[in-house]
Amino acid sequence: MTQIYYHPDEKQVTVEDTETILKVSLRSGIPHTHVCGGKARCSTCRVMIVDGLENLNPRNEREQTMAERLKFGPNIRLACQTTFQGEIRLRRLVIDDEDIKLDDQTAPGREEGEAVGSEKRIAILFSDVRGFTTFSEALPAYDVIHSLNRYFQQIGQIISNHGGYIDNYMGDGIMALFGVDNSKDAPLRAVRAGLDMLRVVDESIRPYFESIYAKVFDIGIGIHYGEAVVGTIGARNRKTQTAIGDSVNFASRIESANKEAGTRLLISDDTYAAVQDDVRIGKTTRMMVKGKSGEYMLYEVIGLSD
Repeated sequence: MTQIYYHPDEKQVTVEDTETILKVSLRSGIPHTHVCGGKARCSTCRVMIVDGLENLNPRNEREQTMAERLKFGPNIRLACQTTFQGEIRLRRLVIDDEDIKLDDQTAPGREEGEAVGSEKRIAILFSDVRGFTTFSEALPAYDVIHSLNRYFQQIGQIISNHGGYIDNYMGDGIMALFGVDNSKDAPLRAVRAGLDMLRVVDESIRPYFESIYAKVFDIGIGIHYGEAVVGTIGARNRKTQTAIGDSVNFASRIESANKEAGTRLLISDDTYAAVQDDVRIGKTTRMMVKGKSGEYMLYEVIGLSD
């Protein structure tokens, strides 16, 4: 048996078997933040070793990658990856009362040891109204809000019908998530929703805007299927579930690429791999994507296969 002493909890825990520091914390009721679910994809569980550094096992590959990226000194370790063979004293680096409340393992509705967030493979859809800034500048404030609400009402219903939900509104743009419930057909649900969104724009929304405001109305859609950290964020009385990570940023960039490609619905290579038997493809283009290095193959979806 060996022991860990925690600061600032001032708590000593006896350990019998070799396990990670994070597992010891959660088993012992210590509110140890771990946003990515203990997969070394974030650094929120990091600790500072006060004494007993020589009793730690060497960093594994995952921890070493994070340590090099964030330039950790030898005494800063990821609790989710670090195991040990002798007595250690450490300081949790999430020490403020508000942080402790956020990760309260005894909070109502939270299961013991539940992570603040978890990594999931989901489909992320971004959509943006083309030229809405110019459009809105020519209208009274009431008409701007009324127009957006009319659009969001119809688009939101389509997304819901296909098993997704709107995660965020960004002016005239939206971010929608599919597969947070672990459904395996999330990419196809997202693509079907995108096609229905374009159909409703063509059949209903565009004619309405042209007849009422004499303005052209169109949207661009980008979809990516990839790993993201999904979790609940926000102030205690304004929490919302959202997704963060490179996959989210990539989906946004794909939506923007429609302008250069002259398309309306583009999907990533990972999305295409999941839906290729169910969709009809128009253009394929290899493009530089803003914010990412290298070129990426993007596919224009023009309909569902017969």
